[in-house]
Amino acid sequence: MAMIDDARALALALPGVEERIGGHTGEPAWRCNGGQVAWMRGPRKTDLAQLAELGRSWPEGPVLAVRTETTALAEELIAADPDVFFTIPHFAGYPAVLLRLDVISPDHLGEVITDAWLLRAPKTVARTWLDERGLD
Repeated sequence: MAMIDDARALALALPGVEERIGGHTGEPAWRCNGGQVAWMRGPRKTDLAQLAELGRSWPEGPVLAVRTETTALAEELIAADPDVFFTIPHFAGYPAVLLRLDVISPDHLGEVITDAWLLRAPKTVARTWLDERGLD
């Protein structure tokens, strides 16, 4: 089980990531190189209404949105682990996925946030970071 502080620590440990508080939401978001990597996402009234129409509900506990490389990858994550990952109609066609912090392990959360960061980080920074860890 991960918590908001885990998401914060994992994101801020990556080069160039900064935290901002969303203007209309008051929720933290982590950005790099001008784009969001991950952000806390609570339900909006339209989200709740659309989910109800689909016979679903917003999960209990904190929810984090994380950038993905493609919408297909977001769908793969949901298919592979639907207890952790999900989406809502608002995210249709957008390369991101929602995840339940109260269900995901901190190690898995770290992988997901790192993958999102790699999409936003400057290529030379990302390559150096990967090389320092012997990763490809």
